[in-house]
Amino acid sequence: MSTESAAMAGGPETGGQAAKSDAVPEAAPRPKESVAARIAARASGGLVRVFLLVVALFWLMPTIGLLLSSLRTPSDISASGWWKVFTSPSELTVSNYRTLLDNHAITDSLVNTALITVPATLLVVVIGSLAGYAFAWMEFPGRDWWFIGVVAMLVVPVQVALIPVARLFGDIGIFGDISGVVLFHTAFGLPFAIFLLRNFFAEIPRELLEAARLDGAGEIRLFVRVVMPLGGPAIASLGIFQFLWVWNDMLVALIFANSDAQPITVALQQQVRQFGNNIDILAPGAFVSMVVPLVVFFAFQRQFVSGVMAGAVK
Repeated sequence: MSTESAAMAGGPETGGQAAKSDAVPEAAPRPKESVAARIAARASGGLVRVFLLVVALFWLMPTIGLLLSSLRTPSDISASGWWKVFTSPSELTVSNYRTLLDNHAITDSLVNTALITVPATLLVVVIGSLAGYAFAWMEFPGRDWWFIGVVAMLVVPVQVALIPVARLFGDIGIFGDISGVVLFHTAFGLPFAIFLLRNFFAEIPRELLEAARLDGAGEIRLFVRVVMPLGGPAIASLGIFQFLWVWNDMLVALIFANSDAQPITVALQQQVRQFGNNIDILAPGAFVSMVVPLVVFFAFQRQFVSGVMAGAVK
Protein backbone atom coordinates (compact mmCIF):
# COMPACT_ATOMS: atom_id res chain seq x y z
CA MET A 1 0.00 0.00 0.00
CA SER A 2 2.79 2.33 0.81
CA THR A 3 4.34 1.70 -2.60
CA GLU A 4 1.06 2.28 -4.39
CA SER A 5 0.40 5.41 -2.42
CA ALA A 6 3.88 6.68 -3.18
CA ALA A 7 3.33 6.01 -6.86
CA MET A 8 -0.05 7.69 -6.73
CA ALA A 9 1.48 10.61 -4.88
CA GLY A 10 4.18 11.06 -7.46
CA GLY A 11 1.88 10.44 -10.40
CA PRO A 12 0.95 13.95 -11.32
CA GLU A 13 4.56 15.21 -11.27
CA THR A 14 5.82 12.19 -13.23
CA GLY A 15 3.05 12.55 -15.76
CA GLY A 16 3.74 16.26 -16.11
CA GLN A 17 7.44 15.65 -16.72
CA ALA A 18 6.68 12.97 -19.29
CA ALA A 19 4.31 15.29 -21.02
CA LYS A 20 6.95 18.00 -21.09
CA SER A 21 9.58 15.57 -22.44
CA ASP A 22 7.24 14.27 -25.16
CA ALA A 23 6.24 17.76 -26.23
CA VAL A 24 7.83 19.15 -29.43
CA PRO A 25 10.39 21.84 -28.54
CA GLU A 26 9.46 25.27 -29.68
CA ALA A 27 11.40 26.51 -32.71
CA ALA A 28 13.88 29.25 -32.06
CA PRO A 29 12.81 32.59 -33.43
CA ARG A 30 14.20 33.16 -36.91
CA PRO A 31 16.73 35.98 -36.93
CA LYS A 32 15.61 38.99 -38.86
CA GLU A 33 17.47 39.45 -42.14
CA SER A 34 19.35 42.65 -42.57
CA VAL A 35 18.86 44.94 -45.52
CA ALA A 36 22.22 43.89 -46.93
CA ALA A 37 21.25 40.21 -46.71
CA ARG A 38 18.00 40.82 -48.55
CA ILE A 39 19.82 42.75 -51.26
CA ALA A 40 22.39 39.96 -51.60
CA ALA A 41 19.63 37.35 -51.86
CA ARG A 42 17.96 39.24 -54.66
CA ALA A 43 21.26 39.95 -56.41
CA SER A 44 21.33 36.49 -57.95
CA GLY A 45 18.16 37.07 -59.90
CA GLY A 46 17.74 37.60 -63.59
CA LEU A 47 17.51 41.37 -63.27
CA VAL A 48 21.09 41.57 -62.05
CA ARG A 49 22.27 39.37 -64.91
CA VAL A 50 20.62 41.69 -67.39
CA PHE A 51 22.28 44.65 -65.69
CA LEU A 52 25.70 42.98 -65.89
CA LEU A 53 25.11 42.21 -69.56
CA VAL A 54 24.36 45.88 -70.23
CA VAL A 55 27.51 46.90 -68.34
CA ALA A 56 29.54 44.43 -70.41
CA LEU A 57 28.15 45.88 -73.63
CA PHE A 58 29.08 49.40 -72.55
CA TRP A 59 32.53 48.13 -71.59
CA LEU A 60 32.99 46.64 -75.06
CA MET A 61 31.66 49.73 -76.82
CA PRO A 62 35.11 51.26 -77.54
CA THR A 63 36.32 47.96 -78.99
CA ILE A 64 33.25 47.64 -81.19
CA GLY A 65 33.62 51.25 -82.27
CA LEU A 66 37.28 50.73 -83.17
CA LEU A 67 36.46 47.63 -85.20
CA LEU A 68 33.69 49.36 -87.16
CA SER A 69 35.84 52.45 -87.69
CA SER A 70 38.60 50.29 -89.12
CA LEU A 71 36.08 49.03 -91.70
CA ARG A 72 35.02 52.50 -92.90
CA THR A 73 36.66 54.86 -95.35
CA PRO A 74 38.34 58.04 -94.08
CA SER A 75 35.62 60.19 -95.65
CA ASP A 76 32.88 58.25 -93.86
CA ILE A 77 34.77 58.47 -90.56
CA SER A 78 35.05 62.24 -90.92
CA ALA A 79 31.40 62.64 -91.93
CA SER A 80 29.66 60.63 -89.17
CA GLY A 81 30.14 58.37 -86.20
CA TRP A 82 30.81 54.65 -86.38
CA TRP A 83 27.25 53.81 -85.26
CA LYS A 84 25.92 54.88 -88.65
CA VAL A 85 27.00 51.53 -90.09
CA PHE A 86 23.92 49.95 -88.48
CA THR A 87 21.73 52.01 -90.83
CA SER A 88 24.20 52.08 -93.74
CA PRO A 89 26.06 48.73 -93.77
CA SER A 90 27.26 49.44 -97.31
CA GLU A 91 29.92 51.70 -95.77
CA LEU A 92 31.85 48.69 -94.49
CA THR A 93 34.97 47.86 -96.48
CA VAL A 94 38.30 46.11 -96.02
CA SER A 95 40.25 48.67 -98.03
CA ASN A 96 41.80 50.07 -94.84
CA TYR A 97 43.40 46.72 -94.09
CA ARG A 98 44.81 46.53 -97.61
CA THR A 99 46.28 49.98 -97.06
CA LEU A 100 47.66 48.81 -93.72
CA LEU A 101 49.42 45.84 -95.32
CA ASP A 102 50.97 48.16 -97.91
CA ASN A 103 52.41 50.40 -95.17
CA HIS A 104 55.89 49.03 -94.50
CA ALA A 105 56.30 51.00 -91.28
CA ILE A 106 53.31 49.22 -89.70
CA THR A 107 54.07 45.76 -91.05
CA ASP A 108 57.72 46.00 -90.01
CA SER A 109 56.66 47.15 -86.54
CA LEU A 110 54.37 44.14 -86.23
CA VAL A 111 57.28 41.87 -87.09
CA ASN A 112 59.47 43.70 -84.58
CA THR A 113 56.77 43.30 -81.92
CA ALA A 114 56.73 39.55 -82.48
CA LEU A 115 60.55 39.42 -82.42
CA ILE A 116 60.52 41.22 -79.07
CA THR A 117 57.52 39.58 -77.41
CA VAL A 118 58.10 35.91 -78.23
CA PRO A 119 61.75 35.69 -77.05
CA ALA A 120 61.07 37.84 -73.97
CA THR A 121 58.18 35.57 -73.02
CA LEU A 122 60.03 32.29 -73.66
CA LEU A 123 63.15 33.40 -71.78
CA VAL A 124 61.13 34.48 -68.75
CA VAL A 125 59.14 31.23 -68.73
CA VAL A 126 62.20 28.96 -69.11
CA ILE A 127 64.54 30.78 -66.73
CA GLY A 128 61.75 31.46 -64.23
CA SER A 129 60.75 27.79 -64.23
CA LEU A 130 64.30 26.61 -63.61
CA ALA A 131 64.89 29.16 -60.87
CA GLY A 132 61.50 28.52 -59.28
CA TYR A 133 62.24 24.79 -59.10
CA ALA A 134 65.66 25.44 -57.61
CA PHE A 135 64.27 27.73 -54.91
CA ALA A 136 61.48 25.26 -54.12
CA TRP A 137 63.24 21.88 -54.01
CA MET A 138 67.02 22.28 -54.21
CA GLU A 139 69.32 22.95 -51.27
CA PHE A 140 72.15 25.46 -51.75
CA PRO A 141 73.85 28.03 -49.48
CA GLY A 142 71.82 31.17 -48.87
CA ARG A 143 68.74 29.92 -50.70
CA ASP A 144 66.24 31.74 -48.53
CA TRP A 145 68.22 34.99 -48.60
CA TRP A 146 68.52 34.81 -52.38
CA PHE A 147 64.77 34.34 -52.64
CA ILE A 148 64.16 37.32 -50.37
CA GLY A 149 66.34 39.35 -52.70
CA VAL A 150 64.27 38.22 -55.68
CA VAL A 151 61.05 39.21 -53.92
CA ALA A 152 62.57 42.59 -53.03
CA MET A 153 63.20 43.27 -56.72
CA LEU A 154 59.45 43.11 -57.35
CA VAL A 155 59.04 46.58 -55.88
CA VAL A 156 61.77 48.18 -58.02
CA PRO A 157 60.06 50.41 -60.62
CA VAL A 158 61.11 50.24 -64.25
CA GLN A 159 61.84 53.97 -64.37
CA VAL A 160 64.69 53.61 -61.87
CA ALA A 161 66.71 51.41 -64.23
CA LEU A 162 66.12 53.21 -67.53
CA ILE A 163 69.20 55.49 -67.46
CA PRO A 164 71.70 52.98 -65.94
CA VAL A 165 70.62 50.19 -68.28
CA ALA A 166 70.65 52.52 -71.29
CA ARG A 167 74.25 53.46 -70.46
CA LEU A 168 75.17 49.79 -70.01
CA PHE A 169 73.58 48.80 -73.33
CA GLY A 170 75.41 51.66 -75.02
CA ASP A 171 78.74 50.44 -73.66
CA ILE A 172 78.22 46.89 -74.94
CA GLY A 173 76.76 48.03 -78.27
CA ILE A 174 73.14 46.81 -78.13
CA PHE A 175 71.38 50.09 -77.40
CA GLY A 176 68.62 50.62 -79.97
CA ASP A 177 68.64 46.97 -81.03
CA ILE A 178 65.88 44.42 -80.56
CA SER A 179 68.13 42.32 -78.34
CA GLY A 180 68.40 45.18 -75.85
CA VAL A 181 64.62 45.49 -75.56
CA VAL A 182 64.31 41.71 -75.10
CA LEU A 183 66.96 41.65 -72.36
CA PHE A 184 65.32 44.53 -70.51
CA HIS A 185 61.89 42.87 -70.54
CA THR A 186 63.42 39.56 -69.52
CA ALA A 187 65.31 41.06 -66.59
CA PHE A 188 62.25 42.84 -65.21
CA GLY A 189 59.94 39.89 -65.83
CA LEU A 190 62.06 37.33 -63.97
CA PRO A 191 61.40 38.42 -60.35
CA PHE A 192 57.65 37.95 -60.70
CA ALA A 193 58.15 34.72 -62.66
CA ILE A 194 60.43 33.22 -60.02
CA PHE A 195 58.13 34.29 -57.19
CA LEU A 196 55.03 32.84 -58.88
CA LEU A 197 56.54 29.53 -59.99
CA ARG A 198 58.47 28.93 -56.79
CA ASN A 199 55.27 29.16 -54.73
CA PHE A 200 53.45 26.89 -57.17
CA PHE A 201 56.20 24.27 -57.33
CA ALA A 202 56.44 24.22 -53.53
CA GLU A 203 52.88 22.85 -53.40
CA ILE A 204 53.91 19.65 -55.25
CA PRO A 205 53.88 16.69 -52.83
CA ARG A 206 57.37 15.74 -51.68
CA GLU A 207 56.44 12.05 -51.86
CA LEU A 208 55.89 12.35 -55.61
CA LEU A 209 59.35 13.77 -56.17
CA GLU A 210 60.95 11.20 -53.86
CA ALA A 211 59.23 8.38 -55.76
CA ALA A 212 60.62 9.72 -59.04
CA ARG A 213 64.12 9.90 -57.53
CA LEU A 214 63.83 6.30 -56.32
CA ASP A 215 63.01 5.29 -59.89
CA GLY A 216 66.34 6.75 -60.97
CA ALA A 217 65.24 10.18 -62.22
CA GLY A 218 67.86 12.91 -62.03
CA GLU A 219 67.12 16.56 -61.39
CA ILE A 220 66.79 17.44 -65.08
CA ARG A 221 64.55 14.49 -65.87
CA LEU A 222 62.55 15.14 -62.70
CA PHE A 223 62.05 18.76 -63.74
CA VAL A 224 61.03 17.93 -67.32
CA ARG A 225 58.90 14.83 -66.71
CA VAL A 226 57.24 15.66 -63.37
CA VAL A 227 57.47 19.31 -62.39
CA MET A 228 56.81 20.93 -65.76
CA PRO A 229 53.59 18.95 -66.52
CA LEU A 230 52.25 19.64 -63.03
CA GLY A 231 53.15 23.33 -63.32
CA GLY A 232 51.38 23.79 -66.66
CA PRO A 233 48.61 26.09 -65.33
CA ALA A 234 51.05 28.38 -63.51
CA ILE A 235 53.43 28.47 -66.48
CA ALA A 236 50.54 29.33 -68.84
CA SER A 237 49.45 32.13 -66.52
CA LEU A 238 52.97 33.49 -66.39
CA GLY A 239 53.26 33.32 -70.17
CA ILE A 240 50.04 35.28 -70.62
CA PHE A 241 51.10 37.95 -68.12
CA GLN A 242 54.50 38.37 -69.73
CA PHE A 243 53.14 38.35 -73.29
CA LEU A 244 50.55 41.03 -72.54
CA TRP A 245 53.04 43.21 -70.68
CA VAL A 246 55.66 43.09 -73.44
CA TRP A 247 53.21 43.39 -76.34
CA ASN A 248 51.50 46.47 -74.90
CA ASP A 249 54.68 48.15 -73.65
CA MET A 250 55.67 51.52 -75.13
CA LEU A 251 57.93 53.11 -72.50
CA VAL A 252 60.80 50.64 -72.83
CA ALA A 253 60.49 50.56 -76.63
CA LEU A 254 60.56 54.35 -76.89
CA ILE A 255 63.88 54.45 -75.02
CA PHE A 256 65.71 51.28 -76.10
CA ALA A 257 64.46 50.72 -79.68
CA ASN A 258 65.55 52.78 -82.68
CA SER A 259 63.49 53.38 -85.81
CA ASP A 260 64.41 49.98 -87.27
CA ALA A 261 63.44 48.06 -84.12
CA GLN A 262 60.32 49.92 -82.99
CA PRO A 263 57.25 47.79 -82.11
CA ILE A 264 53.65 48.44 -83.09
CA THR A 265 52.93 50.62 -80.05
CA VAL A 266 55.64 53.12 -81.01
CA ALA A 267 54.63 53.02 -84.68
CA LEU A 268 51.02 53.84 -83.80
CA GLN A 269 52.14 56.61 -81.47
CA GLN A 270 53.98 58.21 -84.35
CA GLN A 271 50.95 57.79 -86.60
CA VAL A 272 48.79 59.65 -84.07
CA ARG A 273 50.81 62.82 -84.74
CA GLN A 274 49.32 62.84 -88.24
CA PHE A 275 45.86 61.71 -87.15
CA GLY A 276 43.93 63.72 -89.74
CA ASN A 277 45.86 62.33 -92.69
CA ASN A 278 46.18 58.62 -91.93
CA ILE A 279 43.11 57.51 -90.01
CA ASP A 280 42.75 54.69 -92.55
CA ILE A 281 46.02 53.24 -91.18
CA LEU A 282 45.64 54.17 -87.52
CA ALA A 283 42.25 52.52 -86.94
CA PRO A 284 43.02 49.05 -88.39
CA GLY A 285 46.54 49.13 -86.92
CA ALA A 286 45.18 49.85 -83.45
CA PHE A 287 42.63 47.08 -83.76
CA VAL A 288 45.23 44.54 -84.91
CA SER A 289 47.54 45.48 -82.03
CA MET A 290 44.65 44.96 -79.62
CA VAL A 291 43.17 41.76 -81.03
CA VAL A 292 46.40 39.72 -80.89
CA PRO A 293 46.65 39.80 -77.06
CA LEU A 294 42.94 38.99 -76.86
CA VAL A 295 43.44 35.91 -79.03
CA VAL A 296 46.35 34.77 -76.88
CA PHE A 297 44.37 35.30 -73.68
CA PHE A 298 41.27 33.42 -74.84
CA ALA A 299 43.40 30.61 -76.27
CA PHE A 300 44.92 29.96 -72.82
CA GLN A 301 41.98 31.13 -70.72
CA ARG A 302 41.39 27.78 -69.02
CA GLN A 303 45.04 27.39 -68.03
CA PHE A 304 45.11 31.01 -66.89
CA VAL A 305 42.16 30.54 -64.52
CA SER A 306 43.62 27.30 -63.19
CA GLY A 307 46.95 28.97 -62.53
CA VAL A 308 45.38 31.95 -60.77
CA MET A 309 43.26 29.68 -58.56
CA ALA A 310 46.13 27.29 -57.82
CA GLY A 311 46.60 26.91 -54.10
CA ALA A 312 43.31 28.58 -53.23
CA VAL A 313 41.71 25.25 -52.25
CA LYS A 314 43.52 22.58 -50.32
